[in-house]
Amino acid sequence: MMDLLLLALLLAAVAIGWWLGRRSAASHEGETSQGRLSRDYFVGLNFLLNEEPDRAIETFVNALEVNSDTIETHIALGSLFRARGEADRSVKIHQNLLARPTLTPAQGQRVQLELSRDFLKLGLHDRAERLLQGLIREAQDEELRLAAKRLLVDLLEREKAWQAAVEVAVPELVRQQEGLRRAASHWLCELAEQELQGASPGPARKHLRQALGIDAQCVRATWLLARLEHDTGHYKAEAKLLRRIPDQDLDFAPLILEPLAEAYRRLEDPQGFEAYLQTLIGRAPFTSALLALAQSHQRREGNAAAETFIREQLASTPSLRALDYLMDLYARNADAAERERIELLKQHTQALLARHPRYRCRSCGFSGEQLHWQCPSCRQWGTTKPITGIEGE
Repeated sequence: MMDLLLLALLLAAVAIGWWLGRRSAASHEGETSQGRLSRDYFVGLNFLLNEEPDRAIETFVNALEVNSDTIETHIALGSLFRARGEADRSVKIHQNLLARPTLTPAQGQRVQLELSRDFLKLGLHDRAERLLQGLIREAQDEELRLAAKRLLVDLLEREKAWQAAVEVAVPELVRQQEGLRRAASHWLCELAEQELQGASPGPARKHLRQALGIDAQCVRATWLLARLEHDTGHYKAEAKLLRRIPDQDLDFAPLILEPLAEAYRRLEDPQGFEAYLQTLIGRAPFTSALLALAQSHQRREGNAAAETFIREQLASTPSLRALDYLMDLYARNADAAERERIELLKQHTQALLARHPRYRCRSCGFSGEQLHWQCPSCRQWGTTKPITGIEGE
């Protein structure tokens, strides 16, 4: 990290040196002042080479006058302070820039955007929001206005102001960014969950359909719609919605198996559930699906049929959970001595399974036993999924 900071400082130093040289060539007076600035430049470089970045930055800042040629360099130095966790110093630089009467409106708005980033970093959300709302209303530069919108959306999301975040992001931002489109659908799901807790299924259903209108691949919206159908006793509609989830994202297929089994049970259609499991396993041999189908064989044909099925599956798809289930089947027909040996082996498989999480974020690697629709670590939506492989699905 220090190497990156030193590189950034060196680039800032080069920018300052270029400006000083340009200023020297353009000016025929003030040689004493110019000599002082040049000395400051080389003093700053000396601090930089001696790995004293704080003193180097202070020297460069003091060496620069604020004018139209140095605005970008001041902004870059402010951003460097913020990246180093010193947003309070960045605020001073940007507020000092805003106090200059020579700033053009466009430059002032650019500085305000940077100042709002500083306030966000410091947790001063009210100040950041006021600045960003003003920029969205007044900015003439389209790129700057969109940047202000993106920052405001991030702020509103952190504050869990879901409806306000949707109103800012839709439709302009969600058309441009896939990540925001996915996030907006989850904000609407958050609103739907609140409404379900408040016994308001009508508004919840409306928000979930709106979520799918923004992102047709939103697994969570389909999952919640299925829950609504279950709560109202529409089990056929629930099963149809649950079967849609693997088409939206196959990685979430293990999530549907327990509620889908219950829906088919209430519909008194075990054959329908078994046929679906066969289809799903043909697409991807998830351990949860294999175990559900093995249990179906066990209920209908007995332990031997379930054993045969699991052994065949283990030959092509190694799975610790499937092996653990197979040992359970073996133990049922074993004598006392053999059952004791099987139980000893099961202690090891159970210990191995207990040590491994069930879900992992595909963006940052955060893992745990609970499914988070928004990753607690990287804050990405819909990236935490069931873990696959020999110790997972």
